[in-house]
Amino acid sequence: MKKYIDQISKSLQLQAFQVENTMQLLGEGATLPFIARYRKEMTGSLDEVQIANVKEELARLTELDKRRESIIEAIDKQEKLTDELRARIEACTELNQLEDLYLPYKQKRKTRAVKAKEKGLEPLAKILMKQLERDVESRASQFVNDEVADEDEALQGARDIIAEWVNENEVSRNSVRGIFQRQAVIRSKVVKGKEEEGVKFKDYFQSEEPLKRCASHRMLALRRGEAEGVLRLDIAPNEDDVLDRLNRIFVKGNTEASDHVEVAVKDSYKRLLSSSIETEFAKSSKEEADKEAIRVFSENLRQLLLASPLGQKRVLAIDPGFRTGCKVVCLDAQGNLKHNETIYPHAPQNQGKMAAKKLTNMVETYNIQAIAIGNGTASRETERFVTNLHYDRKVQVFVVSEAGASIYSASKVAREEFPQYDVTVRGAVSIGRRLMDPLAELVKIDAKSIGVGQYQHDVDQNLLKQSLDQVVESCVNKVGVNLNTASKHLLTYVSGLGPQLAQNIVDYRTENGAFSSRKEITKVKRMGAKAFEQCAGFLRIPNSENPLDNSAVHPESYCIVKQMAKDVNCSVADLIADQNLRKQIDLNKYVSNEVGLPTLKDIMEELEKPGRDPRTAIKVFQFKEGIYKIDQLEVGMEMPGIVTNITNFGAFVDVGVKQDGLVHISQLANRFVSDPADVVQLHQHVNVKVIEVDVARKRIQLSMKDCEQ
Repeated sequence: MKKYIDQISKSLQLQAFQVENTMQLLGEGATLPFIARYRKEMTGSLDEVQIANVKEELARLTELDKRRESIIEAIDKQEKLTDELRARIEACTELNQLEDLYLPYKQKRKTRAVKAKEKGLEPLAKILMKQLERDVESRASQFVNDEVADEDEALQGARDIIAEWVNENEVSRNSVRGIFQRQAVIRSKVVKGKEEEGVKFKDYFQSEEPLKRCASHRMLALRRGEAEGVLRLDIAPNEDDVLDRLNRIFVKGNTEASDHVEVAVKDSYKRLLSSSIETEFAKSSKEEADKEAIRVFSENLRQLLLASPLGQKRVLAIDPGFRTGCKVVCLDAQGNLKHNETIYPHAPQNQGKMAAKKLTNMVETYNIQAIAIGNGTASRETERFVTNLHYDRKVQVFVVSEAGASIYSASKVAREEFPQYDVTVRGAVSIGRRLMDPLAELVKIDAKSIGVGQYQHDVDQNLLKQSLDQVVESCVNKVGVNLNTASKHLLTYVSGLGPQLAQNIVDYRTENGAFSSRKEITKVKRMGAKAFEQCAGFLRIPNSENPLDNSAVHPESYCIVKQMAKDVNCSVADLIADQNLRKQIDLNKYVSNEVGLPTLKDIMEELEKPGRDPRTAIKVFQFKEGIYKIDQLEVGMEMPGIVTNITNFGAFVDVGVKQDGLVHISQLANRFVSDPADVVQLHQHVNVKVIEVDVARKRIQLSMKDCEQ
């Protein structure tokens, strides 16, 4: 364990105590949000990303050790494990190094070298490698026998053995890797006859660029083209440079034997080494592209989950449509479905007057405070229809992203929530609830279906799920969860809970009514001390007798707050309400071996605004009036838009014409931009200028340059 601490602290540039304590907490079953929030003294205030990095590095080193033990055992069984080899294996810190050392001892299929060795040609190969022999033909004749027809066959076999030695040599493999690292070029070519079928990959029909400069989205596009059988890819540096380097390692002198070694080196590279190292770089470049795509997706998802909530308001939600009509639902402030019906304000039915009457009646009957309209088919037309009506009160109108709503409406979760309703009603409910609380609703949907990633179906799916689950968990715990209203699905992501405990909480709530305190959570079936420790600080109970139950102050710190209140002669409630009382507190008086200033400062910040939602307030947005279709756009037109997706190459913006436009990274600002996320955020309201419209291909190019934001 000590060696892990040293290695991880060095690779992540953290102090040894931070790594050791983080590893200890993880080993005890603590979650990332819990460690980051409530164990700052132990970790030196590491954030969730740093803690996750420690966890990942620990897992990598553990797997490396398992492989190391397996290799040592395999070589030992062959009775070829020397003290020097063991020491070199023990010193390896990377999997590639380990596999290089194991390669000469690996059980092989019948290679050309193996066959040559079976014919007794290894001694001839050793003679050639010494490169002192001047009469090679004469020496080779000594190896002609029943299995070796002549000198040429003997020399060919010897060269095959040398080629394998070169391939298995640690120095040669690292040298070739170094050249690949510096010089490798990735080339793509269209497969003959696939030009029409693979037209979407036209940009890559004949392309090449340095591998190290190939952006993740291009790499994933190339790999998708290859997977679909449209493109052929190869990764290679300049062959002459590689051969020159290998010859300097293996070719000594200027004898006839040296000529044979040079031939063997070239054969080794072309037949064995190049494909092996190319496979390594193809794998590593894909992994890097995956990581970058997942990073972008994760950041987009975080922004989406932390999008501004409307809060507990009574909402009328509309899933718009033309032929099938607009499905309308009315929700109470807790998101419960109170009413649903379908209206037909658009063609072909054109029942505008009846639809208007129904809608205004629903707004009045259910005391509606806001209207949510899905942004799919007929969205702009429905928005225009809804905003032109006269209501008996002020009603805010919002357009809400529908991405993933259809996935939710057909899911098991939706069927459990609304078994008696069809998918159209469930979809409309999801739209309304997204407006009220995007986080609580979006956690019910597979994150891949929310539509804020790039090539999410092409990346490592296990890594993607792990990363996205971590983001969801982080966001849920950052915001906190109302214990008495949260769905089972939302509770699942609370630190320390999971599906079974989440279900047990819902069952307890159903049987016993609302929780009156955090302490009552311990009565939930299978809620042990560890689970309570991990989850309690992230669960909120509004109107609890103890006001701290609706804050991020952990129950383990309640005694500190009570002591603070006692020291200034007031109640905990008074301490929260009165800033002047809080100013009298000297935090240094409450420092102990377990609790330091980081935790005490967190407590004071929470007392200032207990239970406050960290998300920003929602704003109403309106698209440009009179622009509803792509063919209405004109170059030079300036208009408002909403950022719907962020990628490495730019941001996609909805300008209300049913087709998002692209603001290329070069058009995001009047300065150089290396990362679009530095300029824009998901759901940000922006002003853009149309710079190109391709109606046939449904492509819109936009710019934010010189547009007032």
